[in-house]
Amino acid sequence: MTLVDELIIGILRGPDGFKDALKKILDEDLKMSVNEFCERTGLSTSTIYKIMQEKREPNLRTVRSVLRAVRTLEKQPGGPFIAVIASRGVLNKIEERMVQVDDKVLKVKEYPAATMEDAIIAAVMAERDGALAVVCAPIVAPTVEKILSIPVSIVIPRDSLIRAIDNAAKKAL
Repeated sequence: MTLVDELIIGILRGPDGFKDALKKILDEDLKMSVNEFCERTGLSTSTIYKIMQEKREPNLRTVRSVLRAVRTLEKQPGGPFIAVIASRGVLNKIEERMVQVDDKVLKVKEYPAATMEDAIIAAVMAERDGALAVVCAPIVAPTVEKILSIPVSIVIPRDSLIRAIDNAAKKAL
C-alpha cells in the first residue's frame, strides 16, 4: 500500500482520519516535520498546521495538493537529492554519491545525457522525480533554467579544460 493510499483510507475513516494518516506519514514514513514537508512541497505551512491541530478541515484542493506532494516525496527513495546531468563518461568520474550541506546529507542522483535534447529531458525528469536542484553543463543551463522551478547550477570544468588546452598545444607543436 502506498502512502497516498494510506491518506485516502484515512479520509474514509472519519473526521480525524486524514490528519492522523498525514501525521503518521510525516513522522514514520517520510521522517520530516511539517515545516520541512511544506518547504519541500510548496504547501502552506499555516494550512497544514491548522489541519494537524484540528482547527480546520481540509478542502478538496488542499487534499489534492497534499496527495500530490506525498506522491512526489514517496518517489524519492533515500530522501532529498541533487540531480547531476552529464555524459556517462563524466558521471562515471563522480566519486561522492552523497554530499553534506550544513547538518543535512543529500544524495547525488545521476541523469546521463548524450545530447542537449537529452539534457533538457533529463532536467524535466529530475524535477518530476523531486530533485532539490540540478547541476548541468553551461551550454544547456540557460534553457534548463527557463523550464525548471528548482535551482540550476553550472558545471565549469576548469581543470579538464586546462588539460585539454595543454594536450592540444602539445599535439600542435
